[in-house]
Amino acid sequence: MSEFAETTIRVRYVETDQMGVVHHGNYFTWFEAGRVDLCRHLGFEYKQMEIDDDSFIVVVEASCRYRLPAHFDDLLTVRTWITAAQRRIIHFGYEVMNQASGELLATGETTHVICDRRGRPKSLPEKYRKLFGVGAHEASPHPAGAHVSSRDGE
Repeated sequence: MSEFAETTIRVRYVETDQMGVVHHGNYFTWFEAGRVDLCRHLGFEYKQMEIDDDSFIVVVEASCRYRLPAHFDDLLTVRTWITAAQRRIIHFGYEVMNQASGELLATGETTHVICDRRGRPKSLPEKYRKLFGVGAHEASPHPAGAHVSSRDGE
């Protein structure tokens, strides 16, 4: 699968430090917003996956490479895609770009284990395997598809 979702985020004042630069932890919140939008594009709502199928995508590893700072009131694009997917593990990739300048601000990756509501690992239910491309992904640092969704995170 080479598709990706693009999520629009407007940087809020509360997300910045005294110098007006976005605090590094906010990027992980934006990655989560991107994952939720990607699920919608794939044809389901993540919260329904939790409720209906007792399946949670639990973060077990996360990284972010900060290249340039984001500032209060900037409009950002968070691009999210799946880099690899197996029955119990899904890897996501991210890029955060400044919409006005087109500059790449940050890149990231997260690794997730599928768990039930008690936190026990389980296999991804069959109905989601094709949607996530289980077995179809080779680890890829960048998406190679078309823009598929957008939302304003204000």
